[in-house]
Amino acid sequence: MKARLYEKYVNEVAPALRDKRKYANPHQVPRLKKIVVNMGISASLEKSAVDDAAKDLALITGRKAATSKSKHSIANFKLREGQPIGCRVTLRRDAMYEFFDRLVAAALPRIRDFRGLSVRSFDGRGNYSLG
Repeated sequence: MKARLYEKYVNEVAPALRDKRKYANPHQVPRLKKIVVNMGISASLEKSAVDDAAKDLALITGRKAATSKSKHSIANFKLREGQPIGCRVTLRRDAMYEFFDRLVAAALPRIRDFRGLSVRSFDGRGNYSLG
């Protein structure tokens, strides 16, 4: 069964955008491709911090988190090459729409004094960054 938000997008949002913007090709209609959830962890913390962060990220997204390792050594940050410094999860298709639906419908409205998301967080290529 498809996600609720995906059904709404296919049946209501995409046709409305096609009519309003006069897209000639259905592939021109804006859509979500993927959602990437990152978590950076200070490398100088204890070794289990990365594992705990990966467990938290897996709990939030429902997918196993991949750990990110440093590419270069940086002496000022006490960082060595190959040291784990974070974790990430990439969501696509049904998992992506389900995560986005829960984020927009349940998580964001529960934030205290929530006044909406910033429009200025878009980069020039259509990517949105939420901190």
